[in-house]
Amino acid sequence: MRGKDVVLKNVSMRFGDFTAVQPTDLLIEAGEFFSILGPSGCGKTTILRMISGFLVPSSGDILIGGESMQGAGPHKRPTALIFQSLALFPLMSVWENVAFGLEMRDWPKAKRRERAQELLEMTALADQAEKKPTDLSGGQRQRVAIARALAVEPAVLLLDEPLSALDLKLRQHMRAELKDIQRKTGVTFIYITHDQGEALTMSDRTAVMRDGVVEQVDTTDRIYDTPATAFVASFVGENNVVRGRVSDVADGFASLESAHGNFRALNPGGLTARDEGILFVRPEKMTILARGEHGENAIDVNFLRRDLEGPFVNLFFTRNGDVFAVHLTNTKTAGQDVSGETTIAFAPEDGLILAAGELADD
Repeated sequence: MRGKDVVLKNVSMRFGDFTAVQPTDLLIEAGEFFSILGPSGCGKTTILRMISGFLVPSSGDILIGGESMQGAGPHKRPTALIFQSLALFPLMSVWENVAFGLEMRDWPKAKRRERAQELLEMTALADQAEKKPTDLSGGQRQRVAIARALAVEPAVLLLDEPLSALDLKLRQHMRAELKDIQRKTGVTFIYITHDQGEALTMSDRTAVMRDGVVEQVDTTDRIYDTPATAFVASFVGENNVVRGRVSDVADGFASLESAHGNFRALNPGGLTARDEGILFVRPEKMTILARGEHGENAIDVNFLRRDLEGPFVNLFFTRNGDVFAVHLTNTKTAGQDVSGETTIAFAPEDGLILAAGELADD
């Protein structure tokens, strides 16, 4: 199996007066694990269904491996789609489920069985071939659905939030499984999710969507470290957020005047003086200063609470009704001596000042 690239050229989707996907250009490289991340209703599943052929775009063209898909239905495309529900056949054995697409292509039974067994071995299910899907765990059923999709040798595998029904530990395990399967097969994976952890963990690149618009496409590191818009910064990961107005710019940095004081941070969008801006600082980039210590980008706050999260400790502080978070590695005593009035701060290179815009809902 080898993956093919997928290209969207000015693709949009309208349902009556509602535009689910604004005109979009997108290149998904052959053989990459590509995620489309965004809140419910942003248009990500609509894009997946247009690529698969279950929806016909209102405008534009979709190319797979350089060939236009105009007029090609789902069964004429080199794609396979895995739904949230998995849709396994309960009365068929595991191997028969995997081989179902091959039966539809008139493969002889012995050859179907051989191919199914190969895929079950690849997905660590070789000893489950004769069982029914109801006899398997949730994670095993997920792997059966993947093996069945791969049986027809698609160039592009489309996955629509396939892990959403699993519990946290199983989701985390399946993330590693999916990435491993993708590496072994070389198939292009296009993965739809609203879970940023899934996208950051598995993807080579990620597109972040809002209201039918792709706001940023980049590697997972850059999506997290250098978000392009206020929405991306607030949707992917946690951030301390301060609104204000730019007072000065110099050498790639901007200064922001706000109700909590003046702050200096990176200015990746090239804001100019008097522009409205929003400061974003990740909680893990914040530090707690010693009592009486001050410096650049310091904020006087009041301690609110300490939350233990296994290997991490989250400390929360308030100032003028706003909440600030500091994220620490759990050293058993981390944050236990923090109380009352405190000063927190960050280095200018650890903050971003982006153009004011809509933030993601919590």
